[in-house]
Amino acid sequence: MMMEYKDTQPYAITVGDLVQKGKDHIPEELLSSKHLIYNSPAALAFNSPGAQGFGVKRAGLSIPGSIMLLIGPGCCGRNTTILGEQGGYKDRFYFYILDETDIVTGRHLQKIPQAVAEIVESRREKPSVVMLCMTCVDALLGTDMERVSRKAASVCGVPVVPCYMYALTREGRKPPMVDVRRALYSLLEKQPRHRRTVNLLGFFSPLQDDCELYPILRQTGIKQIQELARCRNFEEYLAMSQANFNLVLHPESWLAAQDMEKRLGIPSITLTRLYQVSQIHRQYMALSRVLGAPIQDEPWLEQARQAVEAVRARYSGTTVAIGGMQNGNAYEMALALTRYGFTIKEIYASLSPDDFVYLRHLAQWSPETKVYSNLSPTMLYYEGASHPVDLTIGKDAAWYHETAAHVNWDDDIQPFGYAGVLSLLRYIGLALDERGKNGR
Repeated sequence: MMMEYKDTQPYAITVGDLVQKGKDHIPEELLSSKHLIYNSPAALAFNSPGAQGFGVKRAGLSIPGSIMLLIGPGCCGRNTTILGEQGGYKDRFYFYILDETDIVTGRHLQKIPQAVAEIVESRREKPSVVMLCMTCVDALLGTDMERVSRKAASVCGVPVVPCYMYALTREGRKPPMVDVRRALYSLLEKQPRHRRTVNLLGFFSPLQDDCELYPILRQTGIKQIQELARCRNFEEYLAMSQANFNLVLHPESWLAAQDMEKRLGIPSITLTRLYQVSQIHRQYMALSRVLGAPIQDEPWLEQARQAVEAVRARYSGTTVAIGGMQNGNAYEMALALTRYGFTIKEIYASLSPDDFVYLRHLAQWSPETKVYSNLSPTMLYYEGASHPVDLTIGKDAAWYHETAAHVNWDDDIQPFGYAGVLSLLRYIGLALDERGKNGR
């Protein structure tokens, strides 16, 4: 049953009340599958499997030398040209525009293999792989895109891999951004594994160059650290199947990791992106035990501790709103910044049972922090000016609080570990100092 909204107030619930309800009783207002979705302007550019950042379309081009054929009605590719020009990969996109007859009869399925062949033949250099990006039309038709892809590959002579821009499956077991990660590694074939080689799975762009994870892994004897985003050619991509193990750095890569373990025999270890310095240290010590090799993280740990103390001394009490459109878990980040002396007034982010591991601790520090959903229709009535904050993190939070200092924190290069903490605190300081200069 769809929910009815009778008042004119945005729905919000405090962290304390959420924890009291428990992870098995998340309010329906925070679950987008339980109500109509309101695309708040704060999140409109991101609330789509094909939108800004690394949506399915851009993520699907992460394999070196790949091209993509987007198959769908014209509306499904409306932002692809703009995003392609901004990202510098417009020459790697092709479109198969479905008309009404295609949608009704499915006749386009017979034409896709020939369309792929014509695209491949038109290129100066043969692509390494063709990604077939499917939209909700084929989800509703129940199209077997694996079969269509095999047929296209036999016609064009290069691998063809389907990826699914199915907004309909966002709440399911394999959401679009989970399944596209699996698709990206599906071309890897079993090879002899190298004991001193590791893959970093999780992101479509590399970790920041100064991330301590690289030297820490080398401390344990790792010689080769492989990331999809750092592969310079298709041969380096294929070499990822030689890794001794995978480090999974983002939960949306677990399906890919499980598939690689099943097909290639590569086991996985999970590391979580955190902004709590003490928890980063504990995580590295746990990694040391798993690998059976010592890890010395003291120089980075001490540097991060000093940065935290400097921020605490200067900005303690600063009010903050945290959005979901940024490089981090909004609830873990809220807990970290609360411990560093900031006052977290509001959080705008999707909520899952897994987030309660952070919410339980946050409730002890800041039980009155309010949680909103960007996708709730009640956000039509949200007015940030009635409860201002000093600082926002995430583009969605910035939209709600125009006069605050802003840290978008959504760059392609991914923050991680102590280096991520240092970068975040540095940007926070710069934003607050700039706001102070402007007299706001």
